[in-house]
Amino acid sequence: MDCEQHNKGKNHGCQGQHKDTDRKLKDFTEDFTLVNRLAKIDHKIMVLSGKGGVGKSTVAVNIAVALALAGKQVGILDVDFHGPSIPTLLKLNGNPVKAGDDGIEPVDFVEGIKVMSIGFFMPEQDRAVIWRGPMKISVIKQLLAEVSWGHLDYLVIDFPPGTGDEPLSVAQLIPDADGAVIVTTPQDLSLVDVRKSIDFCKQLKLPVLGVIENMSGLVCPHCGQVIDVFKRGGGEKMAGEMGVPFLGRIPIEPLIVEASDNGKPFLYHYGKTPAAEAFAGAIKPILEMAAK
Repeated sequence: MDCEQHNKGKNHGCQGQHKDTDRKLKDFTEDFTLVNRLAKIDHKIMVLSGKGGVGKSTVAVNIAVALALAGKQVGILDVDFHGPSIPTLLKLNGNPVKAGDDGIEPVDFVEGIKVMSIGFFMPEQDRAVIWRGPMKISVIKQLLAEVSWGHLDYLVIDFPPGTGDEPLSVAQLIPDADGAVIVTTPQDLSLVDVRKSIDFCKQLKLPVLGVIENMSGLVCPHCGQVIDVFKRGGGEKMAGEMGVPFLGRIPIEPLIVEASDNGKPFLYHYGKTPAAEAFAGAIKPILEMAAK
């Protein structure tokens, strides 16, 4: 090997070492910032479901609103890369993301709720996100480390359905998470998949705070009677069989659809309805965390 080739090899080695050092420094800084951010959040609640279309994001939003109405400082983090629903449910689509002195600033909503969604970073609502697992994990870590939440009593994290990269990553990045609220509908088609979410939590030693049975009966707008469209009681029965708490049933309520389409948190605007009362009852065990 001549001198030129020898020096080239050395230069390549040095460049590789510099890149490795830079990467380690970046990871260390990110980890340090992540720990500091999470230390200011008293309780972290994951909202999961093994099945899509069960109203998980609607439940997540209304849990957050119920906690805020109880006087708590609350944040919502939406990490559903393939269908971020929180901006639509709160009519925050197109909201520009701002960087402050202390990091990315969450968007303020009613009752002081702070909101951050992967949807805020998408230039077009109809654009599909086609990312592999490592990219998702990197972005989730970045969101957790760089969003300037300040002090929160509760951070409610909304996930895509299933037991994939997103819930696994957050469970690993937040080892002290209080646990998961599992959302299902009453029929067997949903329960089969939702059982997997409970097993996922057990395998990761993530506490299951309880099961919410959503769309549990239709409240007739004319007579007020409940029609069991998707059967009734399946979520409660499953919770009992799997040894986890049952938090309550949320009936189908036409006003929930109307409120969601208009970007109005249902619980905030229609607090006297049977569905709102069911939501309020479902969060009691979550509220009790603050008293411990």
